[in-house]
Amino acid sequence: MKLLIIEDDKPFAATLARRFTKQGFDCSQAHQVCDVLHLCHQIKPSHILLDMKLAMESGLTLIKPIRAALPSARLVLLTGYASITTAVEAMRLGADDYLAKPADTQMILNALLGEHGNQPVDQSIEVETMSTERVEWEHIQQVLHSNEGNVSATARQLGMHRRTLQRKLQKKPVLK
Repeated sequence: MKLLIIEDDKPFAATLARRFTKQGFDCSQAHQVCDVLHLCHQIKPSHILLDMKLAMESGLTLIKPIRAALPSARLVLLTGYASITTAVEAMRLGADDYLAKPADTQMILNALLGEHGNQPVDQSIEVETMSTERVEWEHIQQVLHSNEGNVSATARQLGMHRRTLQRKLQKKPVLK
């Protein structure tokens, strides 16, 4: 089974690749939209894990071209910006499943395997869970990165005062 992980957060993509390699997948990664279709044609993955937000672009725009190139591949959209509207849109465009972050290894594996998703996850894998504070901090970091480190623009985009954002940035929450 070949898995293409399309995720612009390189450390997160590497973590996913390690976890799913242990589950029997041959994993490849794409970090930029421009690389996706080339890799689809080159490696012909049987499974695709697609992040909805890729830098300043939407992963939704990739679903139709991926589906055209790989009609039988299992395509799962993973997003930190879940909503009913985007879930419906993703499924309408051709995604097989839709998961909101944070999703654990078992949830992603079940989505990737579809009807064969009842296979147990390797219990030797350490599953990381994030606190709500950590999820918020990660989201703030992603928005800050997309604004090229501009705190004022990030605060505006997040709808909070600049000083509040600065206080939140100083406090890096623990993983659990």
